[in-house]
Amino acid sequence: MEIVAVDIGGTHARFAHAEVADGRVVSLGEPVVTHAADHASFQLAWQAFAETVGTPLPRAAAIAIACPVEGDVLKLTNNPWVIHKHLIPEKLDVDTWTLVNDFGAIGHAVAQIGEEGFAPFAGSDGPLPDTGVISIIGPGTGLGVAHVLRQGGRYHVIECEGGHIDFAPLDSLEEAILHRLRQRYPRVSVERIVSGPGLVNIYEALAAIEGCQIDQMEDKALWALATEGKDGLAAAALDRFCLSFGAVAGDIALVQGAKAVVIAGGIAPRIAHLIPQSGFASRFSAKGRFAQRMEDIPVRLITHPQPGLYGAAAAFAEQHTR
Repeated sequence: MEIVAVDIGGTHARFAHAEVADGRVVSLGEPVVTHAADHASFQLAWQAFAETVGTPLPRAAAIAIACPVEGDVLKLTNNPWVIHKHLIPEKLDVDTWTLVNDFGAIGHAVAQIGEEGFAPFAGSDGPLPDTGVISIIGPGTGLGVAHVLRQGGRYHVIECEGGHIDFAPLDSLEEAILHRLRQRYPRVSVERIVSGPGLVNIYEALAAIEGCQIDQMEDKALWALATEGKDGLAAAALDRFCLSFGAVAGDIALVQGAKAVVIAGGIAPRIAHLIPQSGFASRFSAKGRFAQRMEDIPVRLITHPQPGLYGAAAAFAEQHTR
């Protein structure tokens, strides 16, 4: 069965043809990536994709979207598009469709992609478990969280909004950062720290603490500066990001009872080479009486180039072709 797979994030919208059968993804075509800000609505972006491929689109859609998918009116957390679920067949001219949270889609990808789609990130060696919970966490424009339960040869994806739990400082410097951010936000969630824009929040808070004068920077430029390691304050912000990332990933794994953790999102591949020398692993396992259990958990990076698109197609396949 041919479908259109869509992955709508806070910054980009991705489209691709896919083929699904027997509950699984058979193939995924070359993606077309567009900036969400270039189009006034999802429908217009869909029509632009149709014009790009130049052929009639299949009348089936698998849509992953960066917001909760309950209710009829969907408002993305970091994207101005508004989607009315009951209008999807009319607006997109489709007969069959699946709608899934963006990190729910990553969960379906984790469940269906083979071991070749993952690389070591931290933690112990070994493959992802055939049974039990796999936690998924990914910093990008926001902080996505989900988990997969494998049981009895089947899997279940549980979507959640773990990126919006409260940020918990673990030392005096993080307490100072939290104090600064509380002056800007009425509530400081972990997404304010562990995300692409989160690095800017850390950087500006450290500058205030150090009494440094800095120019305002967009997060993309700051990430480039931080990963080059040539600016001391940017490098310090990245070090603090990695510490908080490890702490939050460990908290999520502990809460969900995970046997493994998969790291996703747009930020992680850019810093994977820095993780072994960072404080990620020590913070991940620093959970008191559960420290040894945390050290035994494998932490993997998903390396598939389009896990959101693949996962959207996998969710459609699980629902409509099994």
